[in-house]
Amino acid sequence: MKHFPRVLIVEDEPAIAELIAVNLRHNGFQPIWAEEGVAAQRELDAVLPDVILLDWMLPGQSGVALARRWRADARTKGIPILMLTARGDEPDKVAGLDAGADDYITKPFSTQELLARIRAVLRRRAPEQVDASITIGALALDSATHRVSWQGQVLKIGPTEFKLLNYLMKHRERVHSRAQLLDKVWGDHVFIEERTVDVHVKRLREALGAAGAMVETVRGAGYRLTAQPQVAASQA
Repeated sequence: MKHFPRVLIVEDEPAIAELIAVNLRHNGFQPIWAEEGVAAQRELDAVLPDVILLDWMLPGQSGVALARRWRADARTKGIPILMLTARGDEPDKVAGLDAGADDYITKPFSTQELLARIRAVLRRRAPEQVDASITIGALALDSATHRVSWQGQVLKIGPTEFKLLNYLMKHRERVHSRAQLLDKVWGDHVFIEERTVDVHVKRLREALGAAGAMVETVRGAGYRLTAQPQVAASQA
């Protein structure tokens, strides 16, 4: 039996939701509509979708608050979230990505753009394989237990930051552009903004604590992980 990707549309404007649903249905998707967070949670509790289209402005809890909650829940943290919003300023985009959204699309948008972005996030299936274990100095990553430790102390690190750290540790001392990191860590990066990398690098450094200095910014080029960080260097 053919699988039609299930798309949960969380949108409080019926006309917009119906337009999205019709186009999704005509292009091989199975749309489900929820007007606000409570209804969306009921749908998630019943059956997990393949992707969530989440409006920023909703009655009750905002889309940003819902994204944070679903990212914090072990059952829903792996579902791709595409944020839909009329707020197009960079601080708002960063806020959406920082809340856990995988991508961001500003209203009004074309049907073809929306479909392309949905297909892109669905194609993103952790293309970079995680090695069993990697150690650089006092920093160690173990994929079998999904743990990262610094000087023997286990660190709390998110799944995307774990994959990012794995890639940087595997290719230590090399400079990687944002586009290269998106391609290798996220997969298909055509429809994802490069600012996404900056958000996750910031999170990674915070999670690493004292070891965060090992993730260096190379101005005008990208990022690298080094065993001998320049502590005084800017980490912008």
